[in-house]
Amino acid sequence: MDVPVNVPIDDPNADTEWNDILRKHGVIPEKPPSPTPMIEEAIREGRRLAHENRLEGKGLDELDELEDEEDEEFLQRYRKQRLAELSAIAKASLHGQVYPVQKPDYLRDVTEASRSSFVLVHLTSSRGSNLESRLLTELWRELARRFGDVKFCEIRGDMCIEGYPERNCPTILVYHNGDMLRQVVTLKQFHGEQTNID
Repeated sequence: MDVPVNVPIDDPNADTEWNDILRKHGVIPEKPPSPTPMIEEAIREGRRLAHENRLEGKGLDELDELEDEEDEEFLQRYRKQRLAELSAIAKASLHGQVYPVQKPDYLRDVTEASRSSFVLVHLTSSRGSNLESRLLTELWRELARRFGDVKFCEIRGDMCIEGYPERNCPTILVYHNGDMLRQVVTLKQFHGEQTNID
């Protein structure tokens, strides 16, 4: 009659011949792999990325200051790449500002303009006491600077739509290809008065 034998195990992770035999027969689980190689690889990768990205976000003046420390050929390549990126951004930035819109020009400035790019319209409050509307006006300016390929417009809600309720301000209208795709009423879904640029 086979009776299971209870084998004493001191440390299942120890590197002993006995533990190797027990692992081979499935008595104790395989030893987990050492994390050391993964940690060393992560450190090497982190150093490599830090070295590759050491010039990210630096302006041309800061790059000039680094000339003594860096290889001249590398800096020239990086300068050309950075200038090409800035040039591409400048070409894509058709707008870069908030355009005030009047009701008679709405069709041309918003609906028709949306055929060539997205157009976002902010229906503002007529009252200076509407904090969400004032906040969105500030955020609108920053967004227009960041996303020059999108046309940002602004018009008072009651001047755009006769009798438009003040409680619905601010309202964001999103246009593309001549159609209004979306309407966001107030900033409640963006955290109200705590809304930020993100």
